[in-house]
Amino acid sequence: MTRPSSRFRTTALGAAAFLTLAGLNAPAAISYAERTYHAYRIEQPDYKARHGHWELLGVPEKYRVHAIHAALLHTGKVLLIAGSGNNEEMFEAGTFKTLLWDPADNSFRLIPTPEDLFCSGHAQLPNGRLLVAGGTARYEVLEGEVERAGGGMLVKNEDPDRAHRFRKGTVFRAPDGRRYRTTRAFTLPAAEKTKRKGGRVTVTASEERVFVEAVRTGGGQVARRPAQYAVEGLRGADRRNVYGLAQALTLDKQDYHGLDVAFEFDPVAERYVPVDPMAEARWYPTLVTLADGKVLAVSGLDEIGQVVPGKNEVFDPETRTWSPAPDRYFPTYPALFLTRGGDLFYSGSNAGYGPADRGRDPGLWDVAGNTFRPVPGLTDTDQLETSASVLLPPAQRQQVMVLGGGGVGESAKSTARTAVADLARKDPRFTPGPDLPHPTRYLSSVLLPDDTVFTTGGSSDYRGKGASDLHSAQFYLPDRKTFAPAAPPVVGRNYHSEALLLPDGRVATFGSDPLYADPDNTQPGTFEQRVEIFSPPYLFRPGRPAVTGGPVEVDRGDTAEWTVRSAERPVAARLMRPSAVTHTTDVEQRSVALGLERRPGGRLALTVPEDPTLVPRGWYMLFVTDSEGTPSTARWVHVR
Repeated sequence: MTRPSSRFRTTALGAAAFLTLAGLNAPAAISYAERTYHAYRIEQPDYKARHGHWELLGVPEKYRVHAIHAALLHTGKVLLIAGSGNNEEMFEAGTFKTLLWDPADNSFRLIPTPEDLFCSGHAQLPNGRLLVAGGTARYEVLEGEVERAGGGMLVKNEDPDRAHRFRKGTVFRAPDGRRYRTTRAFTLPAAEKTKRKGGRVTVTASEERVFVEAVRTGGGQVARRPAQYAVEGLRGADRRNVYGLAQALTLDKQDYHGLDVAFEFDPVAERYVPVDPMAEARWYPTLVTLADGKVLAVSGLDEIGQVVPGKNEVFDPETRTWSPAPDRYFPTYPALFLTRGGDLFYSGSNAGYGPADRGRDPGLWDVAGNTFRPVPGLTDTDQLETSASVLLPPAQRQQVMVLGGGGVGESAKSTARTAVADLARKDPRFTPGPDLPHPTRYLSSVLLPDDTVFTTGGSSDYRGKGASDLHSAQFYLPDRKTFAPAAPPVVGRNYHSEALLLPDGRVATFGSDPLYADPDNTQPGTFEQRVEIFSPPYLFRPGRPAVTGGPVEVDRGDTAEWTVRSAERPVAARLMRPSAVTHTTDVEQRSVALGLERRPGGRLALTVPEDPTLVPRGWYMLFVTDSEGTPSTARWVHVR
């Protein structure tokens, strides 16, 4: 039994005396005593060995950013993308930020950020670069605050011989003289000329969707009927050939507008490299890796603030170009997981935008055939927004867990429900899992190398309203189908928060964007810039395994040897794909079991599965775990 230190005995006696003087009805004194004991208890070795330990990272003020996105790179560094960081003043000033943090020495570097990548999507590429696509072209204007009537306009060009480039602020005039201007620059290609049989030529007008807003403020600029609009400044044939069409221009709420830009972040050069833009602008998109190493982009808000109506596209890392993919509608940031055989499983988790009665049902999507098979059995299906989803370890089990979630939009509803979809069954379906300790939205869930799932943070109400952040954490134990308590974090985290596994086995947590700062919801919230790191219990055990030798590159289906020093018998090896997480959505992380054979001289022969739907090409962390469940520090391995 651990004996309390003399410092603690003095503190405890002082607290007891203070309580006696204050009386039994002194909540402040009781709180002081509880805090004192808690501070002592969490620092004890036996507590850390059961529940783990949290530590705040000291980040110099110049490097503190609004962490909207977090991705682990194969250099071991963490990329934190803020963009404008949900700060409209920074957006208007063109101030966009990205921070690179090296956990090995706690060094930091700000990276020049070419566009507002706030609320973009991202995925790991086979070569180790991070694909980042989409972002913010315009901030929302809430209902009641819209001063200029606006809406979408379809601009058409019937001239097959000439393209047109329009600057931001180009004015379109209605038949009654009211004037509306574009909110971005755009290019209108020439019309397409097609020669038919018999020599007949047909012309198909080119078109581009843009958002326009009234030049003047007020309700007098609302246009509720369809109309054709002329482009100011065009003359002659250009005036006839180029025009705009709009159904209605109103003072209704104006949502965020997406960008079509795409970049690769190069972890070696530590810079963004532009690639071809997407066909669709996207804000809140999901990017998911496919079996062939290509990346599928789905959903998001487009260039006029509407949910992309099922127009998906695929990025080819070899050509660095995009091509059309089968159409299928999803709400924004849908959780899509690559499954054995190549289908994508949609767990139902999403981040919000889109109607409540469309695209919300979980199921398996055969992308090649564009068929969708619903997966039944999930309860509280009206509370899947801001829920977490993970492909449980190891990936060979083909089980996806859904945890918590809330109602559509700014609903106060939240659920403690968890459920596991068994995709290995002939008739896949969800079965109930253990409830979370509290109804939770925005829960962060991280796969650990010992095949458990660490979950932390979240709030019970929308964006932490009513001071509803949950200062709790727990481990999900898949084999026992139960939760075990973990040490509680200091920092509460809700919307715009992230967590990911580091190569040394710790978990780093970032961000949080509460709507309010007080329980009465009267004071505006501030973005949480502190970084808190969790050390799981396995880091407080003696005799951690060490992987000291082996190849850096392997092929799928190959067996290769690594040298391992371990006081206990090595029993398992995992390849863990690094995270790329935002808005509680992390479809990149997965843990793949390797075949293991012990050989003389402390060598382990490890076999990588041949199936590309289990092990997409790319960089992985190799962890070896001993019979006590203690993992090694990761070695980076490139799977070709």
